[in-house]
Amino acid sequence: MFVDPQFWVAIAFIIFIVAVFNPIRKMLGTTLNSKIQDIKNSIEEAENIKNETQNTLSDLKKRQNDVQIEIENIHKDAKEKIQILESQAEEKLKEKIDKRNLLATAKIEQMTRDANAAIQRHISRTAIEAAVTILKKKLDQNEKQNLINRSIKELSSVFKN
Repeated sequence: MFVDPQFWVAIAFIIFIVAVFNPIRKMLGTTLNSKIQDIKNSIEEAENIKNETQNTLSDLKKRQNDVQIEIENIHKDAKEKIQILESQAEEKLKEKIDKRNLLATAKIEQMTRDANAAIQRHISRTAIEAAVTILKKKLDQNEKQNLINRSIKELSSVFKN
């Protein structure tokens, strides 16, 4: 067996295969290991990106909720301010209407007083004119003089008091 050349060819072939394939196997193992490590790194990086994205998404959702709450608060405050402004405007309008009503009432009362005074003056003038006309027709000169003297005395007594 040790003398047989086929045996030594087989041994040489095995040694050659081991000698040639061992570095190739190591080289393939190293290459595959580096590829595996690259893939692991890529997966780890993808997981990190995924986690960062989820954190960013949760932050954005929280901010969105905060903004939504702030919008609702602003909307509620705006409604309250609008109601306050409406009530103030309504109050001011009511005050203006009341003032105008008072002014209109005062003007009407003044116009009524003026009309009454004008009517009284007219009635007085008419009565005086009628009295003068009647007195002119019915009184003689002597009675007229007596009436004038009596009127002067009455007016004097009225002005003294």
